[in-house]
Amino acid sequence: MKVKGDVVLVTGGASGLGEATARRFVSDGARVVAVDMNEERGAALAKELEGELVFVKADVTSPDDVAEAIDAAKELGELRAAVSCAGVGWAKRLLNRAGEPHDFDLFQKVVSVNLIGSFNVMRLAAAAMAGNDAREGQRGVVINTASIAAFDGQIGQIAYAASKGGIVGMTLPAARDLAQVGIRVLAIAPGTFDTPMLAGLPKEACDALAASIPNPSRLGRPSEYAALAAHMVDNDYLNGEVIRLDGCLRMAPR
Repeated sequence: MKVKGDVVLVTGGASGLGEATARRFVSDGARVVAVDMNEERGAALAKELEGELVFVKADVTSPDDVAEAIDAAKELGELRAAVSCAGVGWAKRLLNRAGEPHDFDLFQKVVSVNLIGSFNVMRLAAAAMAGNDAREGQRGVVINTASIAAFDGQIGQIAYAASKGGIVGMTLPAARDLAQVGIRVLAIAPGTFDTPMLAGLPKEACDALAASIPNPSRLGRPSEYAALAAHMVDNDYLNGEVIRLDGCLRMAPR
């Protein structure tokens, strides 16, 4: 399904994977609504891409905030694709070395943003897409962001892996739920990407991560995630699938 002239909503759209995805769909001729909590970066992106991209500050876990973002998209035209890139992650063990349990609120926060936030966007975007005119039976596409941590979760990744595993688990039933209205559901499971989430690591740590990736032995580029998202939207026969994008990486326990 081509989205030239249509509207694409991207959460986490002010930086990293989301920004690259927003830029890709703009270059493909779509109008983009970038959703993010970072107002400064979002406003700068909207200024740079004025007339092609609109920024909406929104918390993906808030039904009201996401509904407002969906309304903003519908004002621009038919919402045909929604890509959820908003996410958080902190390293914590189930029990630390002192025997203290994982912080409950932190686990809840990670699951709330990564999993429940993605579900919130998906349900409201699908409701909007269901009203679109069908094109060869298709009305829209929803793409969620999982992670290879859903399959290879490392020590300290219990909250993050649980949240991303939930996204993997949602993909097929969501695709089946929405098949009758012509909406496809997919997920991308990125490996180690050069995004702000890794920006705080020392260069030596980033180099070690890159060296652990079989081929190509480097961090993933956000533009490569964006290219896959764009292909998923274009290819009508892709549905109900989670695709790893990781350079053949299988993460070790630590």
